[in-house]
Amino acid sequence: MASIGRLVNRQGRYFGALSRLCQPRAALVPAINHNAYISTSDKKKDVSSSVEPMQSPDLKRLTKHFENTDKDNEENYTSYGYDPGDRDEDWFLHHTIMFFTITLGFIGGAFIIAYLPDLRFHDWCHREAFLELARRERDGLPLVDPNYVNPSQIELPSEEEIGETEIII
Repeated sequence: MASIGRLVNRQGRYFGALSRLCQPRAALVPAINHNAYISTSDKKKDVSSSVEPMQSPDLKRLTKHFENTDKDNEENYTSYGYDPGDRDEDWFLHHTIMFFTITLGFIGGAFIIAYLPDLRFHDWCHREAFLELARRERDGLPLVDPNYVNPSQIELPSEEEIGETEIII
């Protein structure tokens, strides 16, 4: 019985956290609160401290290790992660993959998408309107005809058929 109570309690916490995440202000409020602890004690100028360099075998070993900063030295080489055993192959693979990914993938893909033809006919109505205007100019018709349909072809109901129906124009 106690385990069921814990399970329900946990679900409540999870659902509560989800509802807080769905609120639009959740993106504006930082997830981590940064606290700045400021000391307001009096500064004592008569206190002095001397810093002596640390003398240990580890410090000497690290100092000797980091003295050599030559990037061409094999010990200082940091692999790109493609082929850690072969330095030249690692460099080549990294730059080749980055070229294909960034240059051809992103930039080439954006270029192709930008210059695709109108496959879904978003601009179809504009093209049709220009074609219709060109046809009307060529035939000597007015560009916009007030009678969209020829009035002689329209059959209106008689007064008897309309009866007392309200007509709103």
